[in-house]
Amino acid sequence: MNIDKIYLESELSKKVMELGEKYTDELKDRFEVIDRTAEFNQMKVLRAMQAERVSDTHFNGSTGYGYNDAGREALEAVYARVFHTETALVRPQITCGTHALATALAANLRPGDEVLSPVGKPYDTLESVIGIVPAVGSLKEYGVSYRQVDLLPDGGFDLEGIKAAVNDKTKLVTIQRSKGYQTRPTLSVGRIGELISFIRGIKPEVKVMVDNCYGEFVEEIEPGDVGADMVVGSLIKNPGGGLVATGGYIAGSEECIERCAYRLLSPGLGKEVGATLGLTRSMFQGLFMAPVVTASALKGAIFAARIYEDLGFDVIPNGTESRHDIIQAVTLGSPERLIAFCKGIQAAAPVDSFVTPEPWAMPGYSSEVIMAAGAFVQGSSIELSADGPLKEPYAVYFQGGLTWYHAKYGILRSVEELYRRGLIDIR
Repeated sequence: MNIDKIYLESELSKKVMELGEKYTDELKDRFEVIDRTAEFNQMKVLRAMQAERVSDTHFNGSTGYGYNDAGREALEAVYARVFHTETALVRPQITCGTHALATALAANLRPGDEVLSPVGKPYDTLESVIGIVPAVGSLKEYGVSYRQVDLLPDGGFDLEGIKAAVNDKTKLVTIQRSKGYQTRPTLSVGRIGELISFIRGIKPEVKVMVDNCYGEFVEEIEPGDVGADMVVGSLIKNPGGGLVATGGYIAGSEECIERCAYRLLSPGLGKEVGATLGLTRSMFQGLFMAPVVTASALKGAIFAARIYEDLGFDVIPNGTESRHDIIQAVTLGSPERLIAFCKGIQAAAPVDSFVTPEPWAMPGYSSEVIMAAGAFVQGSSIELSADGPLKEPYAVYFQGGLTWYHAKYGILRSVEELYRRGLIDIR
């Protein structure tokens, strides 16, 4: 059976298949560069595991209190080496990226402190954490205030605005690397470093937290290399390599991570407790696989950008720009196109491909959201997935793909769905 035949049997039309092959050939040189970055990061992870003398005895896990869990300690030491930080907290008790960020914020802020975002509004779910949207237990309820400086229209930093916003109460600066549900550029690690240096020039003692979700292993350096006090992410995104069932990480300075451990677990107990319940093996193996899996997702994002920009849609980033995360935003311009795109992604999934995604009022979001994700791990956005809020400009955010081939097929199925419904024209 040849490749064309199996694609035709998988409900791709000849016209869409030809479109896919055109861009696959065009992007070969770009993909070679991505593979070189993956090779570098693969060696970085391997060397960290070797330096910490990782052994199969570290995969045994623990129960109950989780005292004397050598595997957990080794895993956290590996993360600290990979992200070039003093220490790390890597736990299955952290349920998602929002939980990791909420833990880091609450642990390092006190009543009367202020948190500053110099890159505009945070991801939707953090609005409730901070108190921008009223919520029980928000930082605002505990007397922590919030200040925001929007990016300039061209995506640059408003340096004068940031300088004016930093004040005596500013205790922590939060920098979101990825775009979230916005059509702004993702920040490179280099730009994040420039911003940290600028802020430290105003107030040297301020703590800086970087939301690193979707950005791990896309570049050869991470925010810990450019001065971040905390680097925060989810294990069901890039660093879990598609193998980890749950968890998150916070890597950073001894001072900040100690506070995070006391906040996540209990004052007086901190990092000494926390059962791993047999998950340590997948956390190690997922991290080991993460550079290659991330590269596959990155190829899929670039492939999507090239196809959709040539179909006439605004895409961020475009097909030739440098990449700093795995998310591809496509402004589709109508709810019909947004829904059709997500239906195509769902139809390409290995799990629940027969399910039809529908918009719904998802907790933590200000509008209805449609999500497509037939994943082995619920909510895993390193696996093939797409989502977007049902509001102007009707942008969809595509990410993931454990293999390049699956990411490619998913994008082509989204194109097929739009084409069949008469929502696009393929010349």
